[in-house]
Amino acid sequence: MPATTTRGRDVRGILLLDKPRGLTSNRVLQHVKRLYGAAKAGHTGSLDPLATGMLPICFGAATRLGGFLLDAEKAYRVTARFGIATETADADGAVTERVDEPRPTTGALHDVLGRFRGEIDQVPPMYSALKQGGKRLYELARRGVVVEREPRRVTIFELALERYEWPDAQIYVRCSKGTYVRSLVVDLAAALGTVAHVAELRRVAVEPFGGEPMVTVEELEALVASGGTDALDARLLPPDRALTGWPEVILSSEAAERLAHGQAVAADPAWPSGRVKVYREPRELLAIGEITPDRRLAPHRVFAR
Repeated sequence: MPATTTRGRDVRGILLLDKPRGLTSNRVLQHVKRLYGAAKAGHTGSLDPLATGMLPICFGAATRLGGFLLDAEKAYRVTARFGIATETADADGAVTERVDEPRPTTGALHDVLGRFRGEIDQVPPMYSALKQGGKRLYELARRGVVVEREPRRVTIFELALERYEWPDAQIYVRCSKGTYVRSLVVDLAAALGTVAHVAELRRVAVEPFGGEPMVTVEELEALVASGGTDALDARLLPPDRALTGWPEVILSSEAAERLAHGQAVAADPAWPSGRVKVYREPRELLAIGEITPDRRLAPHRVFAR
């Protein structure tokens, strides 16, 4: 998760930002970080400049949870435009091909979507941030260089057609980390005997955040103009919201102090094995811990001392 640190406020929490179209995720992150005057902030998974929607931004100690959000399932609404291929597989790229036939029927599209549900192998697009030979793929692509890419196994949990009127199909996608929706759209079109690109893309959920209200950059700017940091901070979720559904344990002050300094402590027999979120009294998130087979609670990632 990209993170930046400068002098500033010790802001802690998670902001569910509604990323605007046309900006990189990092540029939006830097702007929001300045609005908050925060010392440390990072986003949890880039969206293409074309894309809008949920971009969780973690502040302070919450940046240590970023890896868990990077690994989370994501959900998108994508508008696939058939009959036109672009060099980037989205609307920001130059058109490379136009075809008018065939025009898939709704039934054919439903059938093809069914073939892409579950585990699939996906070749990452050349216009991506993956590295090969020490170079970002998009850097090579901009020089006209195309290299072989190894397919990657991803999982499509849900794939549903919501609306279709040639040439546009609106599709809902819920998928595992590492899924390229642009590649999915290109592959769907190929299976239908045509070409396509992503005309619009909106991320609507990042597990465990789904359905929660997002805040726009404009709303944050208005809060800054109207008055103070309290209103900004009120839009933050507590860091442990990223761990919704995890089992939890609460430690005494003495045990919490030991765990905070990297020492394992005895695990209560009633505690579940595996990773847990650890609180210290009265209820402050202290760490992510792991209860080992020999019934010890070992610190995995400490948030506060």
